[in-house]
Amino acid sequence: MDKGTGRLLRPVILFFALVAFSEGRVVKVPVSPLMHVEGQAVSIRCNVSDYQGPRDQDFEWSMIQSGDKSLNLISTFDDGFIDPTVRDRVNSGDISYKKLGDNSVELRFKKVRATDSGVYRCSTPSTDSVISGNYHADVELKVIGDSLKVSPAIPKSTVSEGESVELRCNTTRGFTEHTFLSVSWSIKKESGLLEEILTFGPDDKIKVGSNYIQRYTDGGLRLDLRGGGFYGLVLKSAKPSDQGEYVCSAQEWVRQGEGGRNWRKIQEKSEDMGKVVVTPTDLQFKVTLTSSLNPQATSEPTELLCQVVDLLHLQDGRLAVTWSYSTNTPGDVSQKKITIAFLNEQGALIPGDEYRPRLDSGDIAVTRKESNVFVLRMLQTRDADMGSYSCAVSAWMPTRQAGWEKAKEVQSTPVSVQWTPQIPVVKVVAHRVREASTGGSTFEMTCQVTGQNLRNPGYTVLIHFAETLGGKPRKVLSLSQDSVLQSEEWGEPSRVDSVVLEKTGQFEYRFRLYGVQVTDRGFYYCDVTAWTRDQKQEWTKAVSAESNKIEIAFVHTGPVFNISIHSEAHNALPGDTVQMKCIISTLDVSPNTGDVSFDVRWFQGSGWAVDNGGVPLISMDRWGVVKKSSNDSSLERTDRHTFVLSLHKTQDRDAGEYHCSATPWLLSPATGAWSKEKDLTSSSTFLSVQMQLWESLKMPVGYGVFAAVIAGVLSVLLGLVVAHCCFSRNPMHTPRPRNKLMDLEMD
Repeated sequence: MDKGTGRLLRPVILFFALVAFSEGRVVKVPVSPLMHVEGQAVSIRCNVSDYQGPRDQDFEWSMIQSGDKSLNLISTFDDGFIDPTVRDRVNSGDISYKKLGDNSVELRFKKVRATDSGVYRCSTPSTDSVISGNYHADVELKVIGDSLKVSPAIPKSTVSEGESVELRCNTTRGFTEHTFLSVSWSIKKESGLLEEILTFGPDDKIKVGSNYIQRYTDGGLRLDLRGGGFYGLVLKSAKPSDQGEYVCSAQEWVRQGEGGRNWRKIQEKSEDMGKVVVTPTDLQFKVTLTSSLNPQATSEPTELLCQVVDLLHLQDGRLAVTWSYSTNTPGDVSQKKITIAFLNEQGALIPGDEYRPRLDSGDIAVTRKESNVFVLRMLQTRDADMGSYSCAVSAWMPTRQAGWEKAKEVQSTPVSVQWTPQIPVVKVVAHRVREASTGGSTFEMTCQVTGQNLRNPGYTVLIHFAETLGGKPRKVLSLSQDSVLQSEEWGEPSRVDSVVLEKTGQFEYRFRLYGVQVTDRGFYYCDVTAWTRDQKQEWTKAVSAESNKIEIAFVHTGPVFNISIHSEAHNALPGDTVQMKCIISTLDVSPNTGDVSFDVRWFQGSGWAVDNGGVPLISMDRWGVVKKSSNDSSLERTDRHTFVLSLHKTQDRDAGEYHCSATPWLLSPATGAWSKEKDLTSSSTFLSVQMQLWESLKMPVGYGVFAAVIAGVLSVLLGLVVAHCCFSRNPMHTPRPRNKLMDLEMD
């Protein structure tokens, strides 16, 4: 074999070598055995990896019987695969499968039977080019009978404080190899939550609940194991906190995974023992709750006193209190209580989650007035605070380990905090003080504010303006509750000082507009908002109202303006200069009209751009200052009423519609003040820019020629490379070595 052929075969040989030494397809199922209880839902997972062919793989499940026989159960691609003896269970859904992904499936039993015990095989049809790896995997399922039973008993359901509580729990089950038992004791108190006391097993170890560790360490809690399925619980020196409903639970476990180091629970049975009542003997005290301050309206203070009476035998003990709130729901005995705060036996205040912000801010205070009197005070009661309040006083006794344990808790009778809410109301009425009868005169109006059910209010006043009734309003000027004046949408710099808003009385505000212009005609009104201060002395919004509308409607007697546009050239070539004229004419001019000036703006685009905040192409204000957004345009005033737009060196982007707009300004001979007239907008003219044929074609042609040259060069190079590779490796074109003897003979 020559070197060329060897180089060609080397990748092929390497490929087959890799295939030969690779592990190939891997089918996996859980580690055997799988232990389950009869009647439970069971699922067995199977997945395949390191396979070739399509991503989505098919699966078949069968049960291995004696010899080489198998019972076909489920196929993901062949409905005829199912054995007739199990078709009814498949059709009813008792046996089914679920694809978990392209390469994963679950065999499912809705209620597994004892006869389902056996070895199950998961198979995957081959989609590989080379048979390699495993194409099925087996897992054993063991189904045991539901024989676990729990029989609880309480010899004595009522005990006195200090006596022992004995609880008995008997468990029985059918023996099954490789299964283990555990028994748990729990208690359900007034909160309704199940609290773990102690658990024995499944590894013959005892696990104690977090609230009972110290008691178990002190010997006050022990487990009675007499054998024969007897698991007893003994609580020495019973306390009032031991009162509640006790529950005995038995669990059956198996070991699986990681060499049998993991526990898996296969079933659990629980039984309620009934309620154990602990009668207190040392501490027979009472708790009374009274209202020393009862609010009659929103924002008034509330004070509740929680007093402990007939307290005996506390000695070295301490008292703690828990304040709670619940909404008033008549006849609802299962009201949800929300904890306001807990003042513990150490004197530390622990706020409830919902009331923490108000306690931190000082709006709510929880204190101890005397050794047996606790106080809840709300500085500013809110409407949401209406409801029922209660206090629970608990007595705590010292333990041997210098700790504290609760000995008794007494709940007070709820007290209702209720009043008729007073809805805040604010009204405002506008009055015309001075009429604006002509342009340049002064307009003045007042706003009278009246408020009800507002505690020390402050008012913000906002003046609105609308050109028509029901039209979109515009904010003019505002005065805050702290008397801060602010210009809102009054956007004319030259007229900033022409609007004034001031407080002229305790509930009166006056608005004044100097030098009224035509554009000021419309409707004016007051928008008033009432504010009250919270406990931090910060303003809180209460209610708002709007006044009636006052109209400025003087008759305009000034000149009438007209605007038009004129263009001599509607077609242009690139590089030309085009001019357009914006001509403003004035009618009904009188000697009293005074001087006239104009703000002129040119736009490229349709007329709606003016109403939508369009940016002008170029503009000139009434003082002659020019502003432009394009360097290839200019604007000049050729006479009193003509403004000429020049477009220099036109290009294709200059094509389109053009129009101009103007704002007339009149100078009053009497007052010497300028007044603004309404804006004028002209019609549109269209400009087209004609491109020369070569200018439009030279760039595409140049790109085409360049692309053709590049494609030709690449084709020649590719042909040379292919020819060189093919002919250099073809044995028929390899020159034979000459024989030296033949050369000598020829000589």
